[in-house]
Formats: sequence, C-alpha cells, structure tokens
Amino acid sequence: MFAKNKDKKTQKKKESLPESIAGIAAVLVSGLFIITFIVQAFEIPSESMVRTLLVGDHVFVDRLSPTAKAGYTGPFIPYREIKHGDIIVFLHPKEHGMYVVKRIIGVPGDRIHLRDGKVFRNGEELNEPYVQHVATRLDPYRDEFPTAPPEGEVNSEWPMVMREHVENGELVVPPDNFFGMGDNRDVSLDSRFWGFIPRENVIGRPLFIYWSFETPKDQYERTSAGERIGFVFHVIVHFFDETRWHRMFHVVR
Repeated sequence: MFAKNKDKKTQKKKESLPESIAGIAAVLVSGLFIITFIVQAFEIPSESMVRTLLVGDHVFVDRLSPTAKAGYTGPFIPYREIKHGDIIVFLHPKEHGMYVVKRIIGVPGDRIHLRDGKVFRNGEELNEPYVQHVATRLDPYRDEFPTAPPEGEVNSEWPMVMREHVENGELVVPPDNFFGMGDNRDVSLDSRFWGFIPRENVIGRPLFIYWSFETPKDQYERTSAGERIGFVFHVIVHFFDETRWHRMFHVVR
C-alpha cells in the first residue's frame, strides 16, 4: 500500500498593515521624485508663444536634462546645455512665483539686436519660421531693441541693467544668463521688457502636449475661488467638444 500524498495548497501570506503602508509610501515617494526632478505638468497661460503653444495647452516639462550639471552625477544624468531655439519654462526673474515659457534667442556671449522687428544675432539675421507678427505699426522700442528708448511695459530696473550690457548698439548676453523671446513676437513680454533669464531660474523644456483645452486668454488672471470652480465645471461640461484633440501628443519644437 502506498500512502497517498495530498498536495497542500500554499496560501499566499496576507500583507500586514505596516507592509501595506510601506508599499503605498514607496509609490508616493517614487511619484514625488518623478514630478520633482524628472517631469512636471505645466499649463500655457498666455498668448506669447502662439502659434507654437496656445493658451490652454498642457505640456509635460523635462526637468532633468537642462538642470545645472553636477560633477558627482557623471554619465548618469542626461544633461544637455541649453541652446539656440530651445523652448524653456522658467521662473520669471522679476515676478516671484510666476512660471513663464519662452524661446531661447541668445546664450552667454551672444550679441543681440532688432531692426524693423527682425532679430539679428552676432551680426546675422535669424531665420524664424515659427514667429508670428500681428502688429500693424512699428513700435520703436519693441522692434528696434536695444537702441530705442525704453517705453511701454518695461520693468523699472531693466533700463539701468541693460545699459551695462549694450555695446555698439547690441545687447551682449552675460555669463550664466539667457535672452528669451516669445514666438508671438509683437505681443510677447519677454527679455526685451524685463531682462535676462538667469540659469538657476530654468525649470525645464516642454516635451509634448498631453492635453489642450480652449481656454480664455485671461483665465490665469481669474483667481477667485468662484471663478476657478466655475471654470472647472465648464471643463467638465465641455470636455469633449472644447478639447483640441488634434493637438494631443504634439511634440513641442
């Protein structure tokens, strides 16, 4: 007689409360690390980058590669120096806590000036197919920068700082700073009006549009709780008919 061997079902060990909490904490920490150091969601608030970026475009921003290179990271961090034509998100150098998006026109050492609204860098006119011009008349300061006297919405500190960096009618970008402009060139408040972009203010580069919704151009100014709740309700009701589906997953260039 042979004894019958019965297969005993191995029961899965039940997860304890501390283990469950540790698992949830690991997920939260990983997510926090990603949105803090790798990618960040950002909404385009103004018309300064039209047609490249529209008000209501929601983009993922690469926070990792444009950050200042640290010696201890070695080859593990995919750092790339900011270069001409890059679109960057950064903290406004004069408005505390305000995030801004512009295109890099000048890097340290570049000599910048405008003539009839056309940008010249180091003596050569730039080919800028992404630029939109909507103004019907010439604005001396905006279009003849930096030789025309400052006027309009110019930061009060900028004219004095600018004079220190103008040589032979051209603005020279100092070390560890950038000169940025909006693609919607005639309405963009950019480095012409408030100055250089410090390297430490750079947050990252927009990667792609993950969602786009038709948004009023002054929505970012509507800050009361009632206005915000009202717009959230509007998004819920009109999600399908006012989402710009054709812009979904559009790569930002």
